[in-house]
Amino acid sequence: MSLIPSFFGGRRSNVLDPFSLDVWDPFKDFPFPNSLCAESSAFVSSRVDWKETPEAHVFKADIPGLNKEEVKVEIEDDNVLQISGERNFEKEDNKDTWHRVERSSGKFMRRFRLPDNAQIDQIKVFMENGVLTVTVPKQEVKKPDDFCDINLVIGNDEMKPQNLMHRA
Repeated sequence: MSLIPSFFGGRRSNVLDPFSLDVWDPFKDFPFPNSLCAESSAFVSSRVDWKETPEAHVFKADIPGLNKEEVKVEIEDDNVLQISGERNFEKEDNKDTWHRVERSSGKFMRRFRLPDNAQIDQIKVFMENGVLTVTVPKQEVKKPDDFCDINLVIGNDEMKPQNLMHRA
């Protein structure tokens, strides 16, 4: 039970709490979007790590609270990896008193241009404990031989040089 009545929709933090970082938003209850309003902000800043190993490109995204049906992993334009999803608003009961609302809801999307060596037809996606892992195998790049023979043509005569070297 709150000892201080709320005149602003019942959603506030303790104004006497020195650790509270909430900003009072007088426009929160109006019907137009507002950047300070927590309800209109999405968790668009989903953190993603991208590392490259000798075998693959590995992406790890923190998306806590979502299940696999709420997340999409797609390839666009043949080499753009797109990770997107949506966390829906929790239904409110007017009988409840909210003391703090910090979890955000909304849509997120992250896009990454994959390098030419990505094998997009062999992508593996795994999700566990709120961490999405996307593994994109790399194509093996064939290294050219250190030496190769080059035929040299001068006029109508074709010669095969004996000590001509070509380095990659």
